[in-house]
Amino acid sequence: MDTIFRLDTLPPGPGKFIPQEAVEIAAGMASSQAATIARLGGGAFLWASAGLDHVGDRVIAELADEGVDCTFVRRIEGARSAFSSIFVDKSGERMIVPFYDKILVSAPEQIPPIEEGAFDVVMTDVRWPLAAASALRSAREAGIYGVLDADVAPLETLERLLPLASHIVASEPAAEIITGETDIARAVIALAARYRSFVAVTGGDKGCYWSDGEAGILHHIPAFAVDVVDTLAAGDVFHGAFALALAEGHAMEEIMRFASAAAAIKCARFGGRAGAPTRDEVVQFLSA
Repeated sequence: MDTIFRLDTLPPGPGKFIPQEAVEIAAGMASSQAATIARLGGGAFLWASAGLDHVGDRVIAELADEGVDCTFVRRIEGARSAFSSIFVDKSGERMIVPFYDKILVSAPEQIPPIEEGAFDVVMTDVRWPLAAASALRSAREAGIYGVLDADVAPLETLERLLPLASHIVASEPAAEIITGETDIARAVIALAARYRSFVAVTGGDKGCYWSDGEAGILHHIPAFAVDVVDTLAAGDVFHGAFALALAEGHAMEEIMRFASAAAAIKCARFGGRAGAPTRDEVVQFLSA
């Protein structure tokens, strides 16, 4: 559960700061990706971990209202559901203070039925590594695409999950953690050579670079120009749109344009994942 405050500037130190606007919304990486997929017209099933508390009740209710199937959400007695306070300045940059109960990332007792014909794509992030590893292994065994949202995390976690994915979509900071490369293009080539899978790295206003796994073949799509209001959840919207377009069987160039457009639209709207677009909005944006 995110509480998002919009300010002129990020807090420079102690004091009281009055926001121009504030939003409370059920969010998180996988949750925002699932909500994005549902808003874009796809079918999304969320496997996540929450406390058996009022925050968890509210999160699940909000996501269900978005059209996300929350049947597989694990509820843990005695655990506190995750929540965060987020400050966004007028340039769209943010400061995030999250709380995660360690019990939420304990080993899953069971996993959803990830088998041939059940799903088209399994999308995972790095916040519940034990579950992500199980999901990616099951997807590979079933011949289903397994996508990893490789965001900033301990190197040990990233190195455990990366070999299990058929498609790696990393943030620029995470790519640098993994490869040591500060240049996005070189990081993509290094990742593709190491893991022999599809690799993409998102770089915000630098656009997105990707490789299909063949060393030396690099592709790039520039970022769409928008008036940035809030970058919070832009990566999640990108990943959700990417997973949906991949499931629909589009060519990679189309997938990257679709995901980039969805993320750009979100950046022009305040409120984290609340700014995720509909399918019609993305189509209109691309046609314009």
